[in-house]
Amino acid sequence: MSIKLEMDFVSEPDENSSLQYSSSGTVRAETSEPYHNVFMPSIYGVICFVGIIGNCIVIYTIVKKTKFRAQQTVPDIFIFSLSIVDLLFLLGMPFLIHQLVGNGSWCFGATMCTVITALDSNSQTVSTYILTVMTLDRYLATVHPIRFNHVRTPCMAVSVVSLVWILSLLSITPVWMYAGLMPLRDGSVGCALLLPNPSTDTYWFTLYQFVLTFALPLVVICVVFFKILKNMAATVAPLPQRSLRVRTRKVTRMAVAICLAFFICWAPYYILQLAHLGVQRPSFAFLYAYNIAISMGYANSCINPLLYIVLSETFKRQFIVAIRPGHRDMRAEPGMADGSVSMRLAPDGVPQSQSSRELLPVTVAVH
Repeated sequence: MSIKLEMDFVSEPDENSSLQYSSSGTVRAETSEPYHNVFMPSIYGVICFVGIIGNCIVIYTIVKKTKFRAQQTVPDIFIFSLSIVDLLFLLGMPFLIHQLVGNGSWCFGATMCTVITALDSNSQTVSTYILTVMTLDRYLATVHPIRFNHVRTPCMAVSVVSLVWILSLLSITPVWMYAGLMPLRDGSVGCALLLPNPSTDTYWFTLYQFVLTFALPLVVICVVFFKILKNMAATVAPLPQRSLRVRTRKVTRMAVAICLAFFICWAPYYILQLAHLGVQRPSFAFLYAYNIAISMGYANSCINPLLYIVLSETFKRQFIVAIRPGHRDMRAEPGMADGSVSMRLAPDGVPQSQSSRELLPVTVAVH
């Protein structure tokens, strides 16, 4: 489920109102049942299905490549962590779909309400800060590739991701405290964030979420990428470092695309959250726009795997290797600028004496 407008409408609904405020994060109009019972659940169902499949492919590919051994690189760890977060985020969507189909009712109990609501909020925060850390890593790899090489290690990356999770779980303390069941008009209960004093707490909590989960990371990421682009435009790499430079540029381009996708997908939601603070009675157009913004936020979790596939030739090759049989001849060619070894995998049934043009190149980092 998702913490959206329910935090803004925790008071008892007006009996004369034509609106129902669903705990699923969407605001319902009594005259638009097909929209909420068919259209929105269908959209969420497609996002959930595509996202789970895509993130499972990413996770499988990275696990198959590294097998949690020394082959894993810092970008691998960040992408793997981001895929895990996206997958957890998407696994909460069936609860949202169930609420939409069930007119906002929650039948999974108070404990599951707290757990799912916290998981949803935590996933948003962790995703944002993993992207921020990934951006900082790109800065070190691009601007200071030698000076901070001892810092950019898989062990340090795992420690940073763990720290991000701990800080995120602490930052959503209000969610742990106030997520609970709210009586609905039809006698059932919904899952909502029941702030003690909605008239003032909603205002501060919305600003708290906006600054912590969106504005502050956005400022950091924009400043860091500006420095990266400025450095890449002013620096001419020496010839021996050309391979490493090209590889760094490609990884940086993918990181930029992932960050842009995240903030483009989530910006409408946070903007409407702020706009809603000054709206006493939202119009139907505002409510539909809000639901679209929520859908865009969820869609971001299934966009990332597509970006990996489209922008990374290395990921494509790794995926092909991961799904193919493991018994093939391999040849190692040293001399990569980043210290890696180029592994050429001979297709099944092809003699080793055959032309190397028919071999599949795969780069494996050596640490």
